[in-house]
Amino acid sequence: MPDPATYRPAPGSIPLEPGVYRFRDPHGRVIYVGKAKSLRSRLNSYFADLSGLAPRTRQMVMTAGSVEWTVVGTEVEALQLEYNWIKEFDPRFNIRYRDDKSYPVLAVTLNEEYPRLFVYRGPRRKGVRYFGPYSHAWAIRETVDLLTRVFPARTCSAGVFKRHNQIGRPCLLGYIDKCAAPCVGRVSAEEHRRIVLDFCDFLAGKTDRLARDMEQQMNAAAEQLDFERAARLRDNISALKRALEKQTVVFGDGTDADVVAFADDELEAAVQVFHVRGGRVRGQRGWVVEKSTEPEATGVVVPGESGLKILVEQFLTQFYGEQAELGGAGAAGEDDAANLVPRQVLVPVLPENADELAAWLSGLRGSNVQLRVPVRGDKRALAETVHRNAQDALTQHKLKRAGDFNARSEALQSIQEFLGLADAPLRIECVDISHVQGTDVVASLVVFEDGLPRKSDYRHYAIREAAGDGRSDDVASIAEVTRRRFARHVADAQAPLTDEAPGDDGPRASARPRRFAYPPNLFVVDGGAPQVNAAAAVLEELGVTDVAVVGLAKRLEEVWVPNLDGTSPDPVIMPRNSDGLYLLQRVRDEAHRFAIGYHRSKRSKRMTASALDSVRGLGEHRRKALVTHFGSVARLKDASVEEITAVPGIGVATANAVLEALGVPTIKDDVPPITGQEADRA
Repeated sequence: MPDPATYRPAPGSIPLEPGVYRFRDPHGRVIYVGKAKSLRSRLNSYFADLSGLAPRTRQMVMTAGSVEWTVVGTEVEALQLEYNWIKEFDPRFNIRYRDDKSYPVLAVTLNEEYPRLFVYRGPRRKGVRYFGPYSHAWAIRETVDLLTRVFPARTCSAGVFKRHNQIGRPCLLGYIDKCAAPCVGRVSAEEHRRIVLDFCDFLAGKTDRLARDMEQQMNAAAEQLDFERAARLRDNISALKRALEKQTVVFGDGTDADVVAFADDELEAAVQVFHVRGGRVRGQRGWVVEKSTEPEATGVVVPGESGLKILVEQFLTQFYGEQAELGGAGAAGEDDAANLVPRQVLVPVLPENADELAAWLSGLRGSNVQLRVPVRGDKRALAETVHRNAQDALTQHKLKRAGDFNARSEALQSIQEFLGLADAPLRIECVDISHVQGTDVVASLVVFEDGLPRKSDYRHYAIREAAGDGRSDDVASIAEVTRRRFARHVADAQAPLTDEAPGDDGPRASARPRRFAYPPNLFVVDGGAPQVNAAAAVLEELGVTDVAVVGLAKRLEEVWVPNLDGTSPDPVIMPRNSDGLYLLQRVRDEAHRFAIGYHRSKRSKRMTASALDSVRGLGEHRRKALVTHFGSVARLKDASVEEITAVPGIGVATANAVLEALGVPTIKDDVPPITGQEADRA
């Protein structure tokens, strides 16, 4: 572990101006990003007295191998640069406010001819409007089920829509008037889009206008003695009122605001946010994060309020920076982008740089944003409610985390003891091979950090050498994957940490984080002694000496260690009830699952091409173009003739022949036969 004295900047070399700084580990990976009004004062606090730092801060300083900084002109610039670097480098010691996957949203695909409503999780897409987040997916489905009576918008998938369009009959929702059935032409595309836009206006808070318009239409229908339509409108108004009752009114003045509250202890903090739009609570989300590495936030002599101020500042910077990016990437209109950063943000305390933060938030929104502490009235009452939610979330997290953390710690310690490692294997990588009788040979590499999967670092490998003769050779495949993975590690570790940018006066820091510039503590292969020896031989060839290698055999769950010199032929037998063995099995099984998934997708593409071999007039290049364009045989089967003919070189007759070869019934009326000239073009 590096000694902080070896990389401490020379006295007087750190500037006094404000700026942003980065700590890097010995492999060059950025592990922490921070900002300061005075760089010299802040950085010196990290090296003055290590015993006076909080454990997490001390761990960061002891893990780092270098520190660098960039001077900026204003604190607003420092806020923006700090956010950009945290987003870019993903430092492990920074607080990371990431949306939990359990927070779904309601998506409306305004970029389609016939927009649809559906539950969605994932990155925002351009031209799609989002509402939420909601606490549970069932809450979205309940809302949609209630409102489609009033706004009968399409909720079906593209395949269902196409199928009912072909058979000329609507689905069940169309028969019970919960869908306008645009698939069979019951309404035009323009009429359906108008229904969807009214639905979006209702969820965006424009409820009074819609209810008023419906009441006027109901009264007009009653005056014209159209009592059936009047009764239907009356029921629709009742459904709107029931939907509104589910959204509690908290601010009578129709305020747009986000209410933020924190609950923390010495190590962790729970954050809760209530999104209020039009005076009603529209969504809620929460996080539990490890507290900051800043000395001011975690030092033992700093009052609790100072630490809370830094938590507030870090949360506002990361959360609203992310919201602004989502608005630019996926919002369907300016109103959506503005609503992601509301007019008011209510916080428990104002941070030291509250004015700069408000100016930065105003720039993200495009209009004035107020940063306030609620003192009395409805806003104070809601802030207390949000704070109680944060306290409950932290309590529940502590109860759950205690068992999980202890189990993971015991598992890592068990592996260290049984394998005789110098340190606990905090980063474990595992390789598995998948194939069917030597065909479509692929490999997977999965990564576990602190006993938990780190899916952003997972990798697929298509084996190049081992299956070239059409037979299975797992040992050679393991050697190839090990060589490719650690050759990348050696190359990245030897690469300089700076590069020359054209037009710059000097070097600049590397822009992208190198995820594999540092090795794992433990490298696991799926197999026995031959596979382990193959991986160990590759590491010895590449000069990698700080990685332990083991193999986990499936038959008896034996742990094999390298035996290049023939001195230790027997495997290590870990107890069946060992937490360490259970963790190794979990890592191995995850690698197996990941490899099988990739193998199946690759085999599916190959089988798609084989199914097209019999199509007359379809040569190798056009077969490849079809497979590349649609990606899988399932998607090609679902495609229409018009979609297939969109691929360059594919005519109507060839498209029908493709669908026929895939077992899809086609309409052959008025379809010209494939001519000899068309066949020759293949």
